[in-house]
Amino acid sequence: MSDAGPKQETAVLAGGCFWCMEPPFDKTPGVVSTVVGYSGGNTEPPTYEQVCEGDSGHLEAIQVTFDPSKISYPQILDIFWRQIDPTDPDGQFCDKGESYKSAIFFRGDTQKKLATESKEKYEKSGKFGGSKIVTDIRPASDFWPAEDHHQEYYKKNPIRYKFYRFNCGRDQKLEKFWGK
Repeated sequence: MSDAGPKQETAVLAGGCFWCMEPPFDKTPGVVSTVVGYSGGNTEPPTYEQVCEGDSGHLEAIQVTFDPSKISYPQILDIFWRQIDPTDPDGQFCDKGESYKSAIFFRGDTQKKLATESKEKYEKSGKFGGSKIVTDIRPASDFWPAEDHHQEYYKKNPIRYKFYRFNCGRDQKLEKFWGK
């Protein structure tokens, strides 16, 4: 008799700079792993340069593998919403362009339903000053892991990461939405 281990699920989320999306999930109980990469486009496999140029159709994204007995998909989505400006149609914070737009890539009808309900909940919440939420909800496509030096960038280059994050205004904007 073999033990297959705990059941795991994945969520693929695009929230602008993938370096900034990894830390909140990495510290969350029930999250098994995170991988930063690219999804939603037509270049196979894409490189960082191709994605940044905007011609690949891919968004910078994070693949979150989690144990649903410890954290639910709606809880994963709640963490996601608290990391982004879902009202910005041009990208996220200081990063503008196609590859920095926000999106939820759903796998199956259940994730689609839960993502739609989550978006509706936040649209009605008033958290975003009455602005329309423009975050896409899209069917999942292939997820391509980013180059190794992008994985866990915040751990490998903590000073550069903190400098980038501060200068991009991410935390300042998120504080306006959510408080300290």
